[in-house]
Amino acid sequence: MHIPDGYLSPSTCAVLYAAAAPFWYTALQRVKKSLSTRLVPLLSVMAALSFVVMMFNLPLPGGTTGHAVGVGIATIILGPWASMLAVSIALAIQAVFFGDGGITTLGANCFNMAIVGSLVVYAVYRVAAGHVALTSPRRVVAAALGGYAAINASAFCAAVEFGIQPMFFKDASGAPLYAPYPLSIAIPAMMIGHLTFAGLAELVLTAGVVAYFQRTNPALLKVTAPGELAVESETSTTHAQTIWQTVRPLWVGLALLMVLTPLGILAAGTAWGEWSARDFSNVQARERMARASSHTAPPIDPPKSLERLSTLWTSPFPQYAPPFVHRPAVGYALSAMFGSGAIILVALGVGAVAMKRKSRC
Repeated sequence: MHIPDGYLSPSTCAVLYAAAAPFWYTALQRVKKSLSTRLVPLLSVMAALSFVVMMFNLPLPGGTTGHAVGVGIATIILGPWASMLAVSIALAIQAVFFGDGGITTLGANCFNMAIVGSLVVYAVYRVAAGHVALTSPRRVVAAALGGYAAINASAFCAAVEFGIQPMFFKDASGAPLYAPYPLSIAIPAMMIGHLTFAGLAELVLTAGVVAYFQRTNPALLKVTAPGELAVESETSTTHAQTIWQTVRPLWVGLALLMVLTPLGILAAGTAWGEWSARDFSNVQARERMARASSHTAPPIDPPKSLERLSTLWTSPFPQYAPPFVHRPAVGYALSAMFGSGAIILVALGVGAVAMKRKSRC
């Protein structure tokens, strides 16, 4: 779902940046208003957790790959507005440092995964969970449904964005300028893999973390439960040291996932719609693209505007492979550590500035 540069027209990218902007602004205002010593460490660890979760690629039908996003658990623990910021920070770090998703398409990727994903999780979870106790098994089921619905809603948005490109953006000969496959191919290609493996991964992740915290620390699930305002006022007076201890299981889980990230490169193939411009002229890559696209061959040459925009930004560690590390598994793990560290610093910095401004008001 990480749409690269060149697959969406500049006008599509502009529309999706504009669509994301009011949600980012509102999220910042909401988070600033409710900012406390509780929220800052949670925001940083959930952003890093989302980043690392997206590094675990899964094999999908058709020879492509996919991944969970972590938006389900981020929304349930942080609430939808803070979740939008956490996942957006993770996506921005991925795009800037690792070339996972484009710079021009960052608004689209954030809109799909961070914004639509968070809103869908919140709506489904609140409706399905109702007013049951925090430790009720119904909340585990609700979390599973929310995570599953969210990742599929995000995938559907991306599929539509891919699929409308050849409808509206062609050259004089009728050849597509950006993403080459229409809606009739893009939607099934994206949705089959996400309705099955990727969706189930998000379902299991979200339900598993909620079930774990029900047994060990139910307080982390209170933000998206009834009575959240009373909980926030109660926890906002807690010392920062106590809060960091409270979220220690999340940090332990994050550290474990970083160690295990080399498993994420075992899945062969490329995610649908994330092919490089060079792949269009590579025989084996073209075969994989056709197999994953209802056996419809891609254009012989890469779409002109796709090829031009694909070189807009060169990330320092493309595809999570630092050039100074010769072992892919080691480079992948180091990228996970570097990316997580950068995300935590950004989240902590944003939190510190917001709390400083809040204290002046």
